[in-house]
Amino acid sequence: MMDAAVRTFGQRGYRAASMDEIAELAGVSKPLVYLYLHSKEDLFTACIRREADALLAAVAGAVAPGLPADRQLWAGLAAFFTHAAEHPDGWAVLHRQARTHGEPFALEVAAMRDKIVDYVAVLLAAAARDTGADTGTDTGADAARPGPGAHAERDVVALAQALVGAAESLAGWMNDTGPGAVSAKEAAATLMNFAWVGLGDLMAGERWSPR
Repeated sequence: MMDAAVRTFGQRGYRAASMDEIAELAGVSKPLVYLYLHSKEDLFTACIRREADALLAAVAGAVAPGLPADRQLWAGLAAFFTHAAEHPDGWAVLHRQARTHGEPFALEVAAMRDKIVDYVAVLLAAAARDTGADTGTDTGADAARPGPGAHAERDVVALAQALVGAAESLAGWMNDTGPGAVSAKEAAATLMNFAWVGLGDLMAGERWSPR
């Protein structure tokens, strides 16, 4: 039933999808759908949560602890794009339908996105520490005093936000080009080549300035 709902919502959109259509595709009666999920809104929310959990699990499960930060980021990006490519209806539910049909749905997706951003920020902070940069994670006596570390921590979070946003846009474009036109590995490599070369210099303290 959930598979049928994700497929219908992803392909037809939230407003156009009907409970009758979902029930028919699932091979169950409409009353049975309402028995488990009392309304179309409840069913759509359940779809969002299931697809969000699956995406988060795919990314987290692909990243092996102990690898260098760039290899961890590569593994996470590859898993992200692979999941988006292999589950286009789920991707459409999360990144198109849920974000355009009101606050309850959009908040569900925002919570998932915050978790991904936090995850990426941890990887970037680890990369920064590997280069000896101050990431603002001091928990000692100096932690209460604002300093360069606070700015570095903000930079890490800002970079994580930018990287996740770029990944979302690229995944949407990848799926829009049609199956097989752009592979998940190609999309991940594009973003790594675009982002990590610059990130590597940034984490090493080399910054661009308009002069």
